[in-house]
Amino acid sequence: MLPNIIALLLTILSLGTQSLDAYAYEAMPGGNLFLINRTYKVDRLYVPDDLVVVDVEKTNPEITMRKEAATQLKAMFETAKTEKGYILVAVSGFRSYGTQSAIYKRKVEVTGSKQKANLYVAPPGCSEHQLGLAMDLGRKDTMGLNESFGESPEGQWVAQNAHRFGFIIRYQKEWTEITGYAYEPWHVRYVGVEHASRIYMMNIPLEHYIDLIFEAQRQNLLQQSMVVNQ
Repeated sequence: MLPNIIALLLTILSLGTQSLDAYAYEAMPGGNLFLINRTYKVDRLYVPDDLVVVDVEKTNPEITMRKEAATQLKAMFETAKTEKGYILVAVSGFRSYGTQSAIYKRKVEVTGSKQKANLYVAPPGCSEHQLGLAMDLGRKDTMGLNESFGESPEGQWVAQNAHRFGFIIRYQKEWTEITGYAYEPWHVRYVGVEHASRIYMMNIPLEHYIDLIFEAQRQNLLQQSMVVNQ
């Protein structure tokens, strides 16, 4: 992974100050790159102001996402059907703090401990679903959220093509120690086409990608300071 990270850092550094500032802005609350996990959280009152009902096959008529992500989700679903005849289904999109809290509480009860629950469900305030940028996917005949989705033709197509529409498979098997979560091939996160394509190509978790953006910005500022002081 190290060669990929170095290559990405060099690529980002080459973009210049304006692009770096734009990337850093996207990583702020409300941006497509905003990182949320058990370290970086959002307030219980946080609700995106551009949520829309997703216009795709779904298990619940009220499933929502942020507008840009919803548009791209529809494009991905339509392309999967056109190219392969696959019918994807939206299972779970935006979740409020309260909804996530209820889901987390049930998981703790089922697993018997918060430590075990944390591997599978984000605590309230720590879920990408509250950002309105995540969607759990199912298949037409199987809506269960489990690892078998990743082995299905639909799941494999999503893994190989989601970046074309701005989505990444957020929680991959080899990233558990970094993301803190078990493998979830059904969970896609919207970051925008440019960033998703780069993350897919480099095969790195979002945590590393965000770190590299801020490191590149720091290096850029350092170089500017050196020039000024010469």
